[in-house]
Amino acid sequence: MAVIAQDRTSDPTSHVQATTGARRLKLESLVRSLPIGWRILAIAVLNSAVVIILAGLIWTGGSKLSRAWDELRHVRESDTLLVLLEGEAGRLQNLIHRYINEPSPEIFAEILLVREAVLGTLRTRSPSDPVLSSAMADLAGVTERFLDGFNELRAVQATITHTYEDEVLRPAREMAGLYSILEGSISQQDALIRPALGKSREAFTAAVVAANAYYLSLASNAVEEARRNTETIEKTIPVMIDLADDDIQRSALDALKQRAGALRAGLADLSAKFAARTHVLRTAIDGNQATMISAIDGLQAQMREREERAQTSFDRTLARTFRIVLLIAVVFLSAIVVGGLMITRSIRLPLQELRAAMHAIVSGNYGRVIKNLEARDEIGEMARAVEVFRENAMAKRRTEIELRASKENAENALNELRNTQKSLIDAEKLAALGGLVAGVAHEVNNPVGISLTVASSLVRRCDMFATEVKEGPLRRSRLDDFIAQAGDAARQLVANLHRAGELIQSFKQVAVDRSHVERREFNLHEATEQIIASVRPVMRKAQIAIVIEIAPDIVMDSDPGSYGQVLTNIFLNAAIHAFPDGRAGTIEVRARPLGARHVEIVVSDDGVGMTEEVRQRAFDPFFTTRRSEGGTGLGLHIIHNLVTQSLGGRLQLESAPGRGTTIRIVLPRVALHELASAPARQATEQAHG
Repeated sequence: MAVIAQDRTSDPTSHVQATTGARRLKLESLVRSLPIGWRILAIAVLNSAVVIILAGLIWTGGSKLSRAWDELRHVRESDTLLVLLEGEAGRLQNLIHRYINEPSPEIFAEILLVREAVLGTLRTRSPSDPVLSSAMADLAGVTERFLDGFNELRAVQATITHTYEDEVLRPAREMAGLYSILEGSISQQDALIRPALGKSREAFTAAVVAANAYYLSLASNAVEEARRNTETIEKTIPVMIDLADDDIQRSALDALKQRAGALRAGLADLSAKFAARTHVLRTAIDGNQATMISAIDGLQAQMREREERAQTSFDRTLARTFRIVLLIAVVFLSAIVVGGLMITRSIRLPLQELRAAMHAIVSGNYGRVIKNLEARDEIGEMARAVEVFRENAMAKRRTEIELRASKENAENALNELRNTQKSLIDAEKLAALGGLVAGVAHEVNNPVGISLTVASSLVRRCDMFATEVKEGPLRRSRLDDFIAQAGDAARQLVANLHRAGELIQSFKQVAVDRSHVERREFNLHEATEQIIASVRPVMRKAQIAIVIEIAPDIVMDSDPGSYGQVLTNIFLNAAIHAFPDGRAGTIEVRARPLGARHVEIVVSDDGVGMTEEVRQRAFDPFFTTRRSEGGTGLGLHIIHNLVTQSLGGRLQLESAPGRGTTIRIVLPRVALHELASAPARQATEQAHG
């Protein structure tokens, strides 16, 4: 007994595990006593509680974050405003410089708009921004001085304009008139005054050009050149007075001397006005703009400090909210996981039993006993449903035996259906060939009939010529007429018989290709021409033109008969469906190499086209839109089988109502395997039905 007691107390871990296991089983039993819906509802309620608590915490943290974000956003808006003011100040300065260089009403109006925008922004944001309100007054004052400087600059500019017009242009115009008077008063070409006058006139012209250049561009070398030329004019005037011929010339030269002096004084005054304008521009405009930029830079530094404080507050609030939400989420998620495991276990074990029973039923073991049939919860209902499934499976086995016999009968019916389909396909091919024979016969009949008529006429002409020879001497003109008419008849006979021979040869080649299933090399252009020649009578009767565009150097190593059957079926199908009721149209056949191993053949028409529903079912056997008119629905089906099976290619159909139909066929230039023999191909067609 002492030994037993020692063994029980020597393994406390086993005792704890046993106690824990007993409690867990008791808890599982309590959980399993609840309906599954209540168990799932308990998890949902716990999840909802977690969501509500987390939502409350997030709402509280979100409010704090919103206030911090508003502060940060307000700071950034203020900084954006300062950047805007700085940009507008620079823009205003550039506009003023442009206005000074090129005065125009448009630039002046733009300056006024920018001025009002800057002042309006300062007045509007100053009361609402606590940080900017104290500095906005100083900034507004600097801005006002900056804009007042523009008004002063305009006044100086107006003075410059008047000075230029009154003191430079006016004397220049008067001097030009005086030069004209002097030139008009000189009557002799060798007058002594003429060289000095020419030199003075050249200096005057150079002075006017330099004065205009100085006014427009402020070039310092231009004003100096104008002064030098003015001095030249003043130096030449005394010389010209000494050489003057009459009092008119002397009076004009005296007036010219006065106007030259006025021009020199006007240039000096204009230079002084430009210097004054430069001073105003440098101090009132550029200086005040620099002061504005400096004030804005100071405010931007304050905004950056304020933004850093707001960003720090925002980050601290975000981190605190994250820690609280994470803690609550971990606690509640742990509770959800524990509860979910308990509920999952209470559902999983009975379901495993049901799954094992289902596997037994599926494997054919219908003798396994289904447990939990007496349970009143959802598991019990599922167990009873599995029992019903077992009974149905047993009934199914009995039914399969009956179905097996029915399947044998269905296979016999399917074989009969395949034989019927093969017969219909053969009939469709024979009908197409019959149409070709009738068309070729009609086409051959025309040249043969013409040849017979020409030959009969030639016989009658020969008889008449023989009679003329017997009756007496024959004139040379009659002999020439007979030779010309005989030659013309012979040429007509040769042309028509050659045409009939070509038609017969083309039909013969197509017929041979279709009657012999053999692989050989053939020129794609020549084979297509032969096929088109065989169907051209039918197409001409239907008023359908066929245009071919195929390179002459494409050589195929395949089955020309299957290729001819494909094109023939496409043409005849288009004549019936694409151009109904005798409608005229065109069919184009184009081919081009597709890489080194394939050829793309495109057959397109400009007919009525197909709807989407018809296009999707076009290659289905026995599908036709003209069932009431005798259509079998096998034309495009035969095309699909020949392209994909006999020729080893693929095809694509494109069509839309009113836009015609296009069939794209891609064939290997060299067949990938030996073509099947005729019996094997017939068996394949029958199998694919």
